[in-house]
Amino acid sequence: MWIEWTIALRFLRDGKAQSTLILVGIAVGVAVLVFLSALIAGLQNNIIDRTLGTQAHIRVEPPQERNRILPPPPGSVQLVLEDRRAQRLRSINNWQQVRDVLDGLPQLSAVSPSISGPAFARRGQASLPVTLLGIDPARYRRIIALEEAIVAGSFRLHAQDALIGSQLATELGLRVGDKLRLDAGEGRESVVNIAGIFTLGVRELDMRYVYLGMPQVQSLLNLPGAATSIEVKMHRIFDAQTTAAQIARLTGLKAQSWIETNTQLMNALQSQRLSTQMISAFVALSVALGIASVLAVSVVQRTREIGILRAMGATRQQMLRVFLIQGAVFGLVGSLLGSAASYGLVVMFNTFAAQLFYVPVAPWLPLLAAALATLTGLLSAAIPARRAANLDPVEAIRHV
Repeated sequence: MWIEWTIALRFLRDGKAQSTLILVGIAVGVAVLVFLSALIAGLQNNIIDRTLGTQAHIRVEPPQERNRILPPPPGSVQLVLEDRRAQRLRSINNWQQVRDVLDGLPQLSAVSPSISGPAFARRGQASLPVTLLGIDPARYRRIIALEEAIVAGSFRLHAQDALIGSQLATELGLRVGDKLRLDAGEGRESVVNIAGIFTLGVRELDMRYVYLGMPQVQSLLNLPGAATSIEVKMHRIFDAQTTAAQIARLTGLKAQSWIETNTQLMNALQSQRLSTQMISAFVALSVALGIASVLAVSVVQRTREIGILRAMGATRQQMLRVFLIQGAVFGLVGSLLGSAASYGLVVMFNTFAAQLFYVPVAPWLPLLAAALATLTGLLSAAIPARRAANLDPVEAIRHV
């Protein structure tokens, strides 16, 4: 095999200009491919973190209540105009057992029961509608990094403590340590102490959410010992739809994934992924055509040399391997240069555009690009290599 390598490298050195141009073309293509893939991955991670940073991957709730209509008497026809039944605030039956079952599912990383319901936040003459959220702090912090969102005070939910959003605090003129009256209707009121103020980055949430301990909200909503939902976080977020269906079958409850509630986001992510795949295909095609054209020209230019080598005893298989080696060398060296250039582009982006989002480069991405480029080089060299191997030695030597 060393003879084929020697001849292949000699041919590459003799055509330095052509070799340099094709290597630059491959390097540019691979650099664009790796950098663009890393850029879109970073953008998607940023979008997902911003979107899912304020919500669970799966939300488990009681099934919807339905109207119960008695069947008509035998021999009669019943015409029914049915309105959908209004849904009241209800607890999940045996939610502790459901929580324990979900804790045992290996694809879930965190499970947190909660209770939520509407109320009014009052201070002086001001009154604003809010959503009360009763949580288990130890479990909930594994679903949403609420502690990291605290901008004033501390993440503390002892008796009569509350956490409120920054927009709500601004509207009601509240600071840490102030008192706030919560009115859940029907005479159920409570005065709480503002232990912390958070900013989740979503105006609606920062305006409406009031976090308390579960017992406080259970008392305000007149649902003692209840949990109206169980929030779930997964290891693999894009498997949420399948896991939600599994949870619904397992528990008989309503399980809604983030994919259902963020259909536009999912469409955008799929569009980005499709765009990346199309760009990758075009880059691979351009690299393959470049390598094939250079090697085809090389076969024409070196027809006499090929004929002489064949006359000296070189076999068809050896000539075939010579040009396949050239294609593989083009792909491998060009991809290594391109990967190095893409790392430089990523460093520049993370240095000068760090305020937008961070672009990570997976260690396997340059390796995958190198493997694909090498394979592309081999495949694109196949036709010129077969042509060189099939040359008749006598005709090749006489070639002018």
